[in-house]
Amino acid sequence: MRKDDCIFCKLANGDIPTNTIYEDSDFRVFLDAAPATKGHCLIVPKEHFDNLEELSDDVASKVFPLAKKMMKLLKEKLGWDGFNVVQNNGEIAGQTVFHFHTHLIPRYIDDGQNLNMKPSSPKEGELEEVLSQIVS
Repeated sequence: MRKDDCIFCKLANGDIPTNTIYEDSDFRVFLDAAPATKGHCLIVPKEHFDNLEELSDDVASKVFPLAKKMMKLLKEKLGWDGFNVVQNNGEIAGQTVFHFHTHLIPRYIDDGQNLNMKPSSPKEGELEEVLSQIVS
């Protein structure tokens, strides 16, 4: 189902032109209009889902195979040195458009980006406490 007021529904379904690099019956992959690096693109399903939690299992099962296919294409054409696959859920996590999408970000030596997480040092017993909350 599409949402009439969703910009990504319009982009994914061709109502608004994009710099499309791939399209099939479920997805459109296009260059990000505000790229982090050369070749930064988005995998956007044509059907509307606000986030990963709402994504159907059928569509979800197709995202990573498509990401792998696009990653190979971008490696062949752009010769990246590394690659980030990013999927944000919720405003606090950096989601700005509430239509599920996955960022494919080719990385290059000295590209000026820093998308690495900052590891923490949990206090003694903290991991066990979190584990017990999850599995109990």
